[in-house]
Amino acid sequence: MPYPTTTPATWFVTGASRGLGLELVRRLLVRGENVAATSRSTERLLAGLGQVSTENLLTLELDLVDDSAVEAAIARTLERFGRLDVVVNNAGYGFLAAVEETSDDDVRQMLDVQVIGAWNVLRAAIPHLREARSGHIVNVSSILGLTSQPGWGLYSAGKFALNGLSEALAGEMAEFGVQVSIVEPGYFRTSFLTAESLALPAATVDAYPGIREMTRSHFALQGSQLGDPVKGAEAIITIAVTGKGPLNQLLGSDAYAYAQARLTALTADIEDGRELAMTTDHT
Repeated sequence: MPYPTTTPATWFVTGASRGLGLELVRRLLVRGENVAATSRSTERLLAGLGQVSTENLLTLELDLVDDSAVEAAIARTLERFGRLDVVVNNAGYGFLAAVEETSDDDVRQMLDVQVIGAWNVLRAAIPHLREARSGHIVNVSSILGLTSQPGWGLYSAGKFALNGLSEALAGEMAEFGVQVSIVEPGYFRTSFLTAESLALPAATVDAYPGIREMTRSHFALQGSQLGDPVKGAEAIITIAVTGKGPLNQLLGSDAYAYAQARLTALTADIEDGRELAMTTDHT
């Protein structure tokens, strides 16, 4: 079933109070769509929207790790708007540290948000989309869900996991007319690289001066990132409205360059390991 044209579509967007999520909610409301927006701070979300009309907005302050709260949020969305068309899993935050510097709590908190939180939303939303035999799921990953760099091990672990479940989900949903897209942005000019959004380890190890320098350079990059969040939000809307595009949709020229480099390196690895791989079959 194509994107609704006679009635406003209903979008469920997580991580909506800042960055790309906030800009997406703003663009959707300007379009006249219905939006259920989740955040840990409704006050911050509403302040970020400024003078944009919130007549079609349902704000939902909840912890995505609480599966019963997520189910209740989906139920409230259906009660308010009567339908569910697009689900955008966007909640997340950055974490920059060496693997050795990453604590158990760091790991659990990251995976709670990026994997368990997204999974809770999917479990709650999919039955309604499947029954309607329509809809679109957009999981916002990152170029660091396709490749990784020193210092980004934990963040990439969460995004790689999101990519993996999304690929499986796309196959599962195909017969029900529900589309799945993985959006993989590069660096966008949002608050992602600020002390408010980029988490750091509680304790560092002197052996990693390169990662300390990377941290300083990333904070210095704030305000000069290539990606435009307005254009990024519009791209996500285009994906849903047209129902077209690849499973993996990169956003940003930097993301494209990183992906091409990863593809080249992965192809070389596969070919370099081919001879040994072929020796491990039963003969």
